[in-house]
Formats: sequence, structure tokens, C-alpha cells
Amino acid sequence: MLALLGLITVLVLLVGIMTNRMSALVALTAIPILAALVGGFAPQVGGFMVTGIKNIAPVAGMFVFAILFFGILTDAGTLDPIINRVLRIAGDSPVRIVVGTAILAAIVHLDGSGAVTFMVTIPAMLPLYDRLRIDRRILACVVAMAAGVGNMLPWGGPVLRAAAALEVPVIDLYLPLIPVQLVGFAMVLLFAWWLGRRSTRAAGWDSGHAVLGDPTASDAGAAADVSPAAQDDPRRPKLFWINALLVVAVIGSMISGIVAPVVCFMVGTVLALLINYPDAQQQRVRIDAHAKAALLMASILLAAGVFTGIMSGTGMLKAMATFAADHVPTAAATHLPFILGLLSMPLSLLFDPDSFYFGVMPVLAQVVQAHGGVAVEVAHAAALGQMTVGFPVSPLTPATFLLVGLCGLELGVHQRFAIPFLLAISVVMTLAAVAFGLFPL
Repeated sequence: MLALLGLITVLVLLVGIMTNRMSALVALTAIPILAALVGGFAPQVGGFMVTGIKNIAPVAGMFVFAILFFGILTDAGTLDPIINRVLRIAGDSPVRIVVGTAILAAIVHLDGSGAVTFMVTIPAMLPLYDRLRIDRRILACVVAMAAGVGNMLPWGGPVLRAAAALEVPVIDLYLPLIPVQLVGFAMVLLFAWWLGRRSTRAAGWDSGHAVLGDPTASDAGAAADVSPAAQDDPRRPKLFWINALLVVAVIGSMISGIVAPVVCFMVGTVLALLINYPDAQQQRVRIDAHAKAALLMASILLAAGVFTGIMSGTGMLKAMATFAADHVPTAAATHLPFILGLLSMPLSLLFDPDSFYFGVMPVLAQVVQAHGGVAVEVAHAAALGQMTVGFPVSPLTPATFLLVGLCGLELGVHQRFAIPFLLAISVVMTLAAVAFGLFPL
């Protein structure tokens, strides 16, 4: 009963968000509360919500100050030289820009953090997309594809969880996945090239040249919203190297783990304001310029905390995992890794990584092993999509909301556009895994 309630809750949530009948904030809050009340957990609902919010609070704080930090430095013109360099390399070709986005996201994701990948790649590339009138859905999709395939790295969360759950060395688990991952990256570049070609036609390009208006039009529009006390140009080109060093210091400190991410971006935001806008009025104007995006992101992330808190506290996630593992047909055991590989990406929409890799996957591995298979085959199959390729569209990961927030998209819009590409990559990697002998067909 609890498993069924959990499944209905997740499905209603996905339908509500993907059909735009509910905003992510409303769906993530109202639906799990209603499910908990139906399940008889009324006295504990408040506690579940508070627990979930506490768990997500540091992440929400990091995202809020990350938005302010990168927004302020963008206002100061820190990204202008990078944008101009990419424009010179890419020329006026959307194909090169979209493919370059995929390569940049893949490089940045070498640290294994989806949040860092989104926070570095999207603010750097978004002005290019807007300037050249490339659909923002393409930016979100391409970054999601590159980060998703990159999340198969051995220091990424899914592979680490899989290795820990099966008690196998993480390198032994990952090495056979390398050729499959390379196939995945090839698919990312192929789709990026195709999306770039499609955007070329959609934007009305002729022989590789765009019909563009004034490239400063968007800046002029933004300036109209600034208060009279701060009509001066917010760009600080003379402070480029100081701002660049500040970005390196903040991101480096966060990746190294020396300081908590929320502290890194909080201190970085303060330093960015002091360095570029020492006047108190200027500081207020810059904060106000990005407060709406930061507040929206914080509210959605806290709502996601409510959702995960209720789903975990009521036991619905655990019940779903147990039910799924207990009802695998015996006849399908031999083909289970292949079936799991095909379903691994959509399973990211139903299970968070902890409940799947520590709940569902070990039981599935036991089923395969009992029928003469190898347990690690299940881990290989799961890594082809479950919270790897699938994480950038899952409402169960906070980084997804950061991705859509930075791109200015609704979650449902992003999911409808990106899921077919992500699913195709996962299916192709599953077929490649069969071809490379990771598990049988």
C-alpha cells in the first residue's frame, strides 16, 4: 500500500510539473503533503518537512549566493572576454557554439559536481545564446547531456554508491565502463551538432550569417530597470583579472572541500560587491537585480526538501524500492541487466540515488547472481542512466532546479525537450555495453 501511494505521488508530481498544470514550487510541496495525509502520517508531516528542509538548507544557501555571485560578476563584465574569445573561435556559427558548449560542460564536470558544471557553464554561455537567438532549451539540453554522461566518472555519486553497495573496488567497476562512456560522449557531440544545425535554420541564418539586431539591445533593456541612482555602466573592465582570480579562488576552494560551498559563495559574493561596487547604493541595486532569481531558486529548493523529507520519512521511497526489487519475474532474471540499462534513465524520475543504489540495486544484483549472472552487471547497467544521464531532468536532484533556474526555463519545458535526447543516449550506451560484453542481451 505504501509503495503504491509513493508511486502515485511521484507520478502525479511528474504529470503536474511536465504538463505545466502546477509550478514546481506548488507540486513539490502540496502533492507530498496530501500523500502523507492520505497515508495516515498527519501528526508527523511537520517533522518530515522540517527534516527535509534542514537537509536541503546548505544546498539552497549555496545556490542563492552562487546566483548572486555569478550575477554580480556578469554585471561587472567578467565574462565578456570569455564570450568574445568563444565568439571569435566559433565565428557566427551556432553549430560551433552548441558543440563548444558540450565540450565545455564535459570539461567542467571533471570535478563530478553537477551544480558546479551548471554554475560555470551556463552563465558563460547564456549571453552567447541570447545574442545569437539560440533557443535556451538547447543550452539546457546540451549541458544536461554532457554533465549526465560525465557523471559516470568513478568519483561521481552513482558509481561510488554502486561500488559501495556491492562492496567492489570503484576502479574495477568503472574501467569496463570507459568505452561505453566514450560512446555516450560521441552521442552528446552528435546531438549537439544536430541541435546547432536545427537552431541555425530556426533562427533564420543564411549561409552561416545571422540576421541580428543590436547586440547591446538586451543590455539597454536591463539598464532601463535600474534606479536613477545607479544609471552608470555596471561593467568594470579594469577589474577583470581581479574578478577572474576571485572566481578561481571561490570555485577552487569549493572543489577542494577546504570550505563549505555555501561559505565559499557567501564570502565570494561579499568580496565581489566590495571590489566592484564599493558604494552601498550600487550594492543594493546589484543585489536587487538578481534577488528575484535567487528567491525563486531558494523557494523551489526548499520545496524539494519538503518532498524528499516526506517521501523518506513516511517510508514511501523505501517501500517503492523493496516492491520493485521483489517483483522481478524469474524468467527475466537473465536479461535483467539489459532491461535495467534500457530503463535506467527513466528510473531517475522515480528513485533518488540513495534509495536506488542502496535499496533496489543490491536486491536486483542478488536476483541476477542467483540465476548464474554476475552481480556487477547490474551496477554497470544502472550506471548507464540512473542518476547519471538521468539526473539533470530528475525532480529528485536539487541540481536540476539550478539548471533550469539559470537558463530561465520551467522544469516541465526542460524535461519535455531534453528527455528524448537523454533517453536515446542511455539506450545507445546500453547497446554499446552489450557489444563490449559488459552484460548479455
